[in-house]
Amino acid sequence: MTDTIYVLNGPNLNLLGMREPEIYGSDTLDDIAGMLEDRARELGVAVDVRQTNHEGHLVDWLHEAQAEGAKAVLLNAGAYTHTSIALLDAIRAVRTPVIEVHLSDPKTREPFRHLSYVGMAAVQTVEGLGARSYIVALEAAAAL
Repeated sequence: MTDTIYVLNGPNLNLLGMREPEIYGSDTLDDIAGMLEDRARELGVAVDVRQTNHEGHLVDWLHEAQAEGAKAVLLNAGAYTHTSIALLDAIRAVRTPVIEVHLSDPKTREPFRHLSYVGMAAVQTVEGLGARSYIVALEAAAAL
C-alpha cells in the first residue's frame, strides 16, 4: 500500500467556481486541489487529483487505484452518483476504500439526487460542507 489518496471528480466539476456558485461555492477545482495538496503534506500523504466528464474513466481510475495500492479514493462522482451502477460495481470490485464526497447536501436538493449508488458501496460519505467536504474526507482517508 502507498500513502497516495486518489481524488476523483466526475462530470461538470471542471466548471466549479462558475457553475451555480450559490450551490457549489466559488472555489474552483484547482483551488480545491491546492487545499488538498497543502493538507495532504501536513498529514504525510500524497494526493492524485483528477477530473473527467466520462464515466468509464472513473471506473478505470478506481481499478488503477487498487492496482497501484492507493490508500483510499475520494470520489465526487457528480451526477453519476445518482445514475451509475457501473461505479457501484467498480467500488464493490476493488478493495481500496472509497469515501464519497459532495460539496452540497444531495438530500436537501431535488428528489432524484437523494439516491446515491456511490454511497451504497462507499465506506463513508462527506457532504454539504462546500470545499471543506474534501478536506474532511481527506482527513478520514489519511486515518484509515
